[in-house]
Amino acid sequence: MFYWMLKMVFIGPVLKLLFRPRVEGLEHIPDEGAAILASNHLSFSDSIFLPLVLDRRLTFLAKADYFTGKGVKGRLTAAFFRGAGQLPIDRSGGKASEAALSAGLKVLEGGELLGLYPEGTRSPDSRLYRGRTGVARMALTAGVPVIPVAMIDTDKAQPTGQIIPNIRRIGVKIGRPLDFSRYEGMEGDRFVLRSVTDEIMYELMQLSQQEYVDMYATSMKERLVTRARRRARELQEAARPGRAAPELEEALGDDDNEVNPWSRESRDGL
Repeated sequence: MFYWMLKMVFIGPVLKLLFRPRVEGLEHIPDEGAAILASNHLSFSDSIFLPLVLDRRLTFLAKADYFTGKGVKGRLTAAFFRGAGQLPIDRSGGKASEAALSAGLKVLEGGELLGLYPEGTRSPDSRLYRGRTGVARMALTAGVPVIPVAMIDTDKAQPTGQIIPNIRRIGVKIGRPLDFSRYEGMEGDRFVLRSVTDEIMYELMQLSQQEYVDMYATSMKERLVTRARRRARELQEAARPGRAAPELEEALGDDDNEVNPWSRESRDGL
């Protein structure tokens, strides 16, 4: 009940008025029956705008962090996700992955729509990254179609880390359902899972027109964090008394091709 109150009364009308979502391909969403909506992931607000434009209820498997946040923002986020009927999942792998699969399958067995982000996390730079095979495994196990969805400009409306969004128009492109029934019973074959996942990501790339990066978004985020930490250490080192930034040290260093005016050779020539 709270889901529909949020969507139809409290939040939905305001968001539609402010962000004027442009929707394409809404006819590809079935009127009934289970299906997986596989979306690219640019912003936290993707999980708000996508359900907003659909006539049917959409349930996302949301990372558990959204339900355990602290402070005012954390409590509000947790309350929103619980009220919207989203399901918390632990993405640490192993038994946690099996629990996530079971939670998703329960939604599909009930004939509902399930939203998944194949990339596993938000894009760190607005590019499309390699998909995780969990979406393929779930689709083959449940025997349901996968509907690719491209979120457009949601990263510009609400960049990562920004609480108050920028008021601008966003878009949602919904592709034709992908049928993987030819792989029935092969959900245990990792090569099949990779093939299915890559097909889904290709459709997302076509819909979104994003640049594709053949690596996991989590790996790119780790690289960026490592690079930022290295840079921070360099700046801290440069800030120590008696030290200059590396570029300045290099600029002030002795040049083998120049004569030091304070060297013995130079003084002898004066």
